[in-house]
Amino acid sequence: MEPLKKTAKIYVAGHRGLVGSAIWNNLLQRGYTNLVGCTHSELDLLDGAAVKAFFDREKPDAVVLAAAHVGGIMANLRYRADFIWENLQIQQNVIGESFRHGVQRLLFLGSTCIYPREAPQPMKEDCLLTSPLEYTNEPYAIAKIAGLKMYESFNLQYGTNYIAVMPTNLYGPNDNFHLENSHVLPAMLRKFHLAVCMRNGDWDAVRKDISLRPVGISKDGVRTIVDGNSAREEISGVLALYGVTPEAVTLWGTGRPMREFLWSEEMADASVHVLLNVDFRDTFDASVKNSDGIVEVRNCHINVGTGKELSIREVAEKIKKETGFSGAIEWDASKPDGTMRKLTDVSKLHSLGWHHKVEIDEGIRRLYGWYLQGICINHQTV
Repeated sequence: MEPLKKTAKIYVAGHRGLVGSAIWNNLLQRGYTNLVGCTHSELDLLDGAAVKAFFDREKPDAVVLAAAHVGGIMANLRYRADFIWENLQIQQNVIGESFRHGVQRLLFLGSTCIYPREAPQPMKEDCLLTSPLEYTNEPYAIAKIAGLKMYESFNLQYGTNYIAVMPTNLYGPNDNFHLENSHVLPAMLRKFHLAVCMRNGDWDAVRKDISLRPVGISKDGVRTIVDGNSAREEISGVLALYGVTPEAVTLWGTGRPMREFLWSEEMADASVHVLLNVDFRDTFDASVKNSDGIVEVRNCHINVGTGKELSIREVAEKIKKETGFSGAIEWDASKPDGTMRKLTDVSKLHSLGWHHKVEIDEGIRRLYGWYLQGICINHQTV
């Protein structure tokens, strides 16, 4: 595999998101400065004609597909059609145009939710499609599995060099802290922060937070949005519906599910490492044949994670300690837990030369510092 020249034009789809922004910065740090990115308003990846026109104009040498329609358990349950349709459409457009334009390398980002609900732990890449998926995120998982089969099939039929990485649960700078649609760790961190501010009677801090990220909730068919200018009673009422009060933070489920978390900037480093150094032929064993003498090339994707897990309850306690919340943590067992364990086997990634360094305590400390800094900076510029 020829090295990717520092002058190569690299298109990062989703360059403003959690992973995409980290990959963008990682590429810059490595000396790749000819980067291309577009916001949703500049390029709608659901619009096939617009994506084609973009590729016709830019002619990228490499593509990182970090754009996706993502969310937590609540969003996955409520917007099932959106999750499968939008992700299939994005993948079809970006991967298809990458092939049509002769892109040298493509990195596709998926998620470990592609694995079966009852997958053996830790999950190896080859447990894909061995049993039923977790119901809550099945549409999203099926879309991502389709993306895997698409890139593998292009490689096998046309000799392209497309590779996919499957990250575990990510958190870090530019995360989504929406109380309804974000993933578990950033949602918890924001809940505890707001509860601390309310418990301390610091309503100026609460309003700063709500001004930056207005909070809404639907009830009886009516959508209510509150921001920093809303009455204190309105803010308190909406936050209470999300389980945030001065006395306690209420979280979904039992707290028993085990999860693995990876700092997003490390995910970016692993992704760029794979993009620059890993050939498709490095991701499967060509010496293994079936009874018909055919090499079955499948499960070529690469898990990216720490190989370590802890319970949601333990994560909550760590965030409570970091934010300084002195109230209670309560659990709403009427809400779904999701998959009970999702630990990745990262032996393939290790064999390809990459290991994580940031542990969960340091990551939570970094994320809360980033979150607080963002509130202060944005409040000063308003």
